Amino acid sequence: MDREALYRDPYPVYARARAAPGLTFVEELDAWLVARHADVREVLARPDDFSSKGALRPDVIPAPAAFAELAGVPGNAPVVLSTDGEAHVRYRRPLTRGLSPAKVTAALPFIQATAGELVASFAKDGRVEWMAGYARPLPAAVIGHLLGLDPADVPGAVQAGNRAEDLLFTPMPEDRQVAAAREVAALRRMLAAHAARSRTQDNLTGELSRGLAPGPGEPAPEQRDEIVANTQNVMLAGHLTTTALLGTLVHRLLRDRRQWELLCERPDLAGAAIEEAARFEAPVQGFRRTVTRPLELAGTALDEGDTVFVSYGSAGRDETVFERPDEFDIAREPVRHLSFGHGVHGCPGALLAREQLRITLELLVRDLPGLRLAGEDVVMAATLIHRAPEELFLTW
Repeated sequence: MDREALYRDPYPVYARARAAPGLTFVEELDAWLVARHADVREVLARPDDFSSKGALRPDVIPAPAAFAELAGVPGNAPVVLSTDGEAHVRYRRPLTRGLSPAKVTAALPFIQATAGELVASFAKDGRVEWMAGYARPLPAAVIGHLLGLDPADVPGAVQAGNRAEDLLFTPMPEDRQVAAAREVAALRRMLAAHAARSRTQDNLTGELSRGLAPGPGEPAPEQRDEIVANTQNVMLAGHLTTTALLGTLVHRLLRDRRQWELLCERPDLAGAAIEEAARFEAPVQGFRRTVTRPLELAGTALDEGDTVFVSYGSAGRDETVFERPDEFDIAREPVRHLSFGHGVHGCPGALLAREQLRITLELLVRDLPGLRLAGEDVVMAATLIHRAPEELFLTW
């Protein structure tokens, strides 16, 4: 199996790994696969033994010409996702404040208005490509709003953020790498200027700016790098995960018509539907961890420096935890999944994602109860970072 095939459908590999004794080394991941629910939970609960450094190791090393475009541009610093200990606590604290339940509640009117406008923009057409028409623009607008970005700047900022991902995870010829790096450089300069204006403002960028550069005066260069890097990271993570879940949730509800009809009959199952979508297709399929000392996990001896791939996606299909794990069923008895992480690296934006999904389901059930798939051929994107359909055509 090549890497693209694994990324498009990792579940057979996961199933074999869960059934095998110990851990399975997967060449395409260049890592030991942690596939069982209990083992995933154990690794996430032991950050001292399994470091987050290198959590998102690139699949591609950009050409020197691409790196040159980023030379001297703010933003070359670690982020919350790939740090441990005190650095992780320091990076996470402003995100926890900026994405608190109170801040998410305050954003609900914006989310509801934006979601309503998007649905209204295509409701009369009788057909929409869901990912481009709704699943991408809603979370992008919402994270832009929370960051305090000018709405006119959000589409370009999100596109440039996506180019940052492409640069590290999509093979491209050198000229496209250079073009992508230029977009990323422009984004980082814009975020640096926005952070400077936001130090006294009540938004997520302001929280990051004050939290990572406390005290009066201008941030030091290394503090500015941290602010820009972590602002770019939360902007990307803040919409990709929710976009993926919006794709999965609607796809799975409509693929088995009984699930959609049940939700229309019982809108109170919306919360259960959201959790089932997260369990069934974890939007982030997994992250890497680096072993910090010789140890044993699931009967497999690991050495310091070894890499494990901690698969949330596989944990959600564990037969020992979930009945009929390969069936999407919004009426199943709820069991706690790990798709938003666990422990110190649990997703700080999980509540924000859930509220966008809840508002979306309320809108669709009310305004488009006749929703159905326009075709059965749905191709999943070749990525483990935000698992979702590449395109999803709907009609009603």
